[in-house]
Amino acid sequence: MDIQAPVSSIMSEDLKTLSSEDSLMAVKEIFDQHDFHHIPVVDEDQISGILSKSDFLFFLRGYTNNDIDRFIEATKLRAFKVKEVMKTDIVTLKPTNTIKEALNIFEENKFHCIPIVEEEELKGIITPLDVIKALNAE
Repeated sequence: MDIQAPVSSIMSEDLKTLSSEDSLMAVKEIFDQHDFHHIPVVDEDQISGILSKSDFLFFLRGYTNNDIDRFIEATKLRAFKVKEVMKTDIVTLKPTNTIKEALNIFEENKFHCIPIVEEEELKGIITPLDVIKALNAE
């Protein structure tokens, strides 16, 4: 893999997105139906945040999974919206940025998903898994 290649060469483009006003039930449905770990949040055609599976699960039940927590989980799914759980302090890259630039961001260990944006429109995302898959394909 050429780390100077553009991120567009390995980014994921088959995305499901949410609105910040969507209920957490919509989040649960996406995570239950797909093997995604990050869902971009898009409002008015612009990325406004990211919702990770780990943040979602931690919000729902913390570190436990007993009967009381399952009741609380069902209540939270109906009562809360995406905007109350999503991260808004995100970094974006352009499709022409290099894989090396993405690796530098991942190395800082602050982000595990980078939205790829062109002219404020979401084009894809890149995760460490995309990099691993590209390396493994060689």
